[in-house]
Amino acid sequence: MFYKTIHTRIKVVIVGCIVILIAIVIRVFFIQLVDYKKLNKLANDLWNRNLPIEADRGLIFDRNGVVLADNITTTSLIIVPNQIKDKEAVSKALSEILKTDYQEIYRHVTKRVSIERIHPEGRRLDYETADKINSLNFDGVYLLKEAKRNYVHDDYMSHVIGFVGIDNQGLSGLELQYDNYLKGENGSIKYYSDAKGQRLQMAEIYQKPQSGINMMLTIDHHIQVSVERELDNVVAKYRPDSALAIVMNPNNGEILAMSSRPNFSPSNYKRYTVEEINRNLPIWATYEPGSTFKIITIASAVQEGKIDLDKDMFFDPGYVRVENARIRCWKAGGHGSQTFLQVVENSCNLGC
Repeated sequence: MFYKTIHTRIKVVIVGCIVILIAIVIRVFFIQLVDYKKLNKLANDLWNRNLPIEADRGLIFDRNGVVLADNITTTSLIIVPNQIKDKEAVSKALSEILKTDYQEIYRHVTKRVSIERIHPEGRRLDYETADKINSLNFDGVYLLKEAKRNYVHDDYMSHVIGFVGIDNQGLSGLELQYDNYLKGENGSIKYYSDAKGQRLQMAEIYQKPQSGINMMLTIDHHIQVSVERELDNVVAKYRPDSALAIVMNPNNGEILAMSSRPNFSPSNYKRYTVEEINRNLPIWATYEPGSTFKIITIASAVQEGKIDLDKDMFFDPGYVRVENARIRCWKAGGHGSQTFLQVVENSCNLGC
């Protein structure tokens, strides 16, 4: 009986081991063939690091292909703190080249992150500064291409075109309205590192950035230049609080030119007040056209054959009631009976 019990227990242990072994094999099979892509992606996420490459914004043209806004290439400073061996020396050298506070750079260099962008001190660097940094050959210090928006004609049509921020994001005007089309898709340089952030000797993967979509306006550069010149002349001569102008194609409504004063330089928008940079007066400000519009209504009536300027008569009693509003003529008691030509001559509120 005793030996029989031991034999039974051995069988149970053997069966249990077989079951466990089968479960392990099934699990390995599942990991290798079914869950492989998911686990491989998670592992890659732990190993790889991406150095961003900024895409060029789409260009802005006038109707004839004249460039109104393009891009110039600059560089920006990015560091990988775990790859920097002598953090004090790197911080000192960078702070001297960038002409900024040592402690601020040291804070970036010692940050516990995989990649750190030196912002704003290391953004949009000129070629001389970039060359000085590059000549140091510090591990973990990278200079990456960035595109900086260039407004070819500076303050020309500034409210219409708008401007972008330091990250090339649209903040105003057409730059903001069509930002999703203009901004493009950033690329990257992918490299692999170990758990301590040290770069592994593996091939880099370059993902090319995709430039934004170019945009062509109905604006005519030559007409726009004339409008800008005349607005400057008006401001210089009369010194008004504001001035604005729109040139439209009457056949299809296309805007051929639009500008206003005061204007601003999109490349230096931080120097201006919120009111100066955000108010595109031709579409923001509202004005009653008043008597200047009367000729439009009369001309429309004549063109459609509704009235004869010399033969048809109109009686002006001095006011007319429209629903709950009482609209008065500018002349007390009205102009009485008159031809429509006299309606125009008298600028009669009711007849026009």
